[in-house]
Amino acid sequence: MTTKKIDATRFHGQELIDTPLLNKADAFSDSERTTFRLHGLLPPSVETIETQLERVKDAYQQKTTDLERHIYLRALQDTNETLFYRFMVENVTDLMPMVYTPVVGLGCQKFSEIYRRPRGLFISYPLRDSIDTILEAVSDQDVRVIVVTDGERILGLGDQGTGGMGIPIGKLSLYTACGGIAPEYTLPITLDVGTNNQERLDDPLYIGWRNRRITGDEYVAFVDAFVAAVKRKWPNVLLQFEDFAQNHATMFLERYRDQLCMFNDDVQGTASVVVGTVLSAVKVSGRPLSDQRVVVVGAGSAGCGIAEQMIQLMVEDGVDPKEARSRFYMIDREGLVLDTQQGLWPFQAKLAHTAADLAAWPAGAVPGKFSFLETVKNAKPTILIGVTGQPDIFTQEIIRTMAATVERPIVFPLSNPTNRCEAQPADVLAWTNGRAIIGTGSPFQPVPHDGKLYPIAQTNNAYIFPGLGLGILALGIPRVSDGMFMAASRALADANTGGDGSVPVLLPPLSDIRAVSRAIAIAVAKAAIKDGLVAAADDDTIAAKVDATMWNPEYRDYVAA
Repeated sequence: MTTKKIDATRFHGQELIDTPLLNKADAFSDSERTTFRLHGLLPPSVETIETQLERVKDAYQQKTTDLERHIYLRALQDTNETLFYRFMVENVTDLMPMVYTPVVGLGCQKFSEIYRRPRGLFISYPLRDSIDTILEAVSDQDVRVIVVTDGERILGLGDQGTGGMGIPIGKLSLYTACGGIAPEYTLPITLDVGTNNQERLDDPLYIGWRNRRITGDEYVAFVDAFVAAVKRKWPNVLLQFEDFAQNHATMFLERYRDQLCMFNDDVQGTASVVVGTVLSAVKVSGRPLSDQRVVVVGAGSAGCGIAEQMIQLMVEDGVDPKEARSRFYMIDREGLVLDTQQGLWPFQAKLAHTAADLAAWPAGAVPGKFSFLETVKNAKPTILIGVTGQPDIFTQEIIRTMAATVERPIVFPLSNPTNRCEAQPADVLAWTNGRAIIGTGSPFQPVPHDGKLYPIAQTNNAYIFPGLGLGILALGIPRVSDGMFMAASRALADANTGGDGSVPVLLPPLSDIRAVSRAIAIAVAKAAIKDGLVAAADDDTIAAKVDATMWNPEYRDYVAA
């Protein structure tokens, strides 16, 4: 066990116990209790972390609802971070849904109600001229990873205002639990620009700024000021944008990606994990990627991001760029996205079809438009992806129409939380007689069908961003390139063993997530070298740097500085 020097003049007594990053509770040794004036503040028994874990497990098991479990885990994190992460790492399959999707959605909706202790930074619009001063509040922290949200598009739940802070807190918990990034390097931030959610504004317990959302130039100037302040304070930080509205997500990605090391998880992270899972599904289907046709329902930033990365993947595999783009059909509220549609965002327009593209199709029921069902009938997709937040939009008719023209339909209803999923996996399997290859965004239990148990792959972004962050920190990568995400997708697919072949297994088990993150970190580092972002290094050096960066939740011996 390594020794960590603590400043006894600054951290001692109750202050040390009240510092979650340093607290060991009853595991402080007798010598530490003497040095840091802890005798009497703790009972006399000196415990191990293993003993503490037994107490934690017992308390956790007594919780009867998912919200109670979420609250308990957040309280444990705010009390003893090492113990919290040890519990997470050893039970990641069971605890990840409580810390993140799907339960974090409910946690965001009830954030003000269950609020106990501040964590991270809340930067509200009325304090827009004091952002530098606000960042100084954590001046003693070595911040290397920030997750920021403005709370406008939380999962499939919409505007949650300041309650959206649950997302950065949850994401950063996964950076540590899944990717081994030390918790003292992480900082969650919420940009409080108001909320248009009347229920939040009317809630007497709401902790955010009670104002309608700031929009337009004022809003953009505020985010610009935030990013500029971050660059001044932490020029080498990794900044992750999370759950911004679709038009803002893509705009800010293009606006800032060349200014600092940043990415948007909804656009790039979601695309990367979906592509990695699709690569596994394509192997199972027996049909090469170059022969796939894809319908994406939900033409927002996430859906278009998925399409663009899959197009890039096809091109890398030898498909002509124009041909690859023609294989994708984006569906929004008006049906198939066409170039004649008014109000398309630039990222949507690149994926819009022309009348000439569809000349062989019979006319739709509405002149000049094609519905979701009409698109499926005519395009004959082999892959169907949903990112709509609209439950049950993948109807029996849709799925059976698709399955009539493809032996192994690949169906990915990705919206979360669970009650926003486009289709239930059990229904999709039933409607396709067990032929469908399924991936979801939220966790589902394995589905019994025809005497077999089908595991349902959760295309959770936690398979991608922790490893990406680990690689960035390990090698000091200054920017995030598209090639890094593509490398992460391929590394994820390579990490999948495929099970015994009796049923489709598309992703490695969550219990292996740290090993997967390590493999992705190494792949990301090699991609960064290939893209000229960092100096060349051999494989052994890269692996050694990644391993040296990974933090493990173990108590350190403390000595006075």
